[in-house]
Amino acid sequence: MSTTKIVYGLYADDDDLMNGVKAFNDKGIAINEVYTPFPVHGLDKALGLRKTRISDAAFIYALYGVTIGATVTWYVMNHDWPQNIGGKPAFDWAHNMPAFVVPMFELMVFCAAHMMSLTFLVRNKMYPGAPAQNPDPRTTDDKFMMEFVTDDVESVKQLLIETGVEEITVKDA
Repeated sequence: MSTTKIVYGLYADDDDLMNGVKAFNDKGIAINEVYTPFPVHGLDKALGLRKTRISDAAFIYALYGVTIGATVTWYVMNHDWPQNIGGKPAFDWAHNMPAFVVPMFELMVFCAAHMMSLTFLVRNKMYPGAPAQNPDPRTTDDKFMMEFVTDDVESVKQLLIETGVEEITVKDA
């Protein structure tokens, strides 16, 4: 039988949470997860989280949008439906490209925004039908929670009490 338990510490204030994170880091006790109702400034650095790569994905999605925009405008104006608009012949896309900057920009923004949102939802398992991962619904309103997976439940509980925790819950892992 495993003695590993999951310990949840519920805080009422984000300052207390940050003090708790620092206290656990100082003691060398690993925090498994932190649940907050809003972003807490400095929490990512205190937990030692890496920089997110969603900005890299957004750049790739924006390039995809610009490529689609350039390809569609080139195809439509040079092959599918060439027209002489304002005395500008359609035989060369590069000469007419300034007229296509706006649609290419709009496609860039559209693709980056929508695909980045979908990437975020899939990466964090928040898509429709995904099982809920939040152990306490109060953390979506006004409470802050730290989660620990540990064998030493008593020392975690003692340090939680010292850092001003409101409620402690222990469950089997």
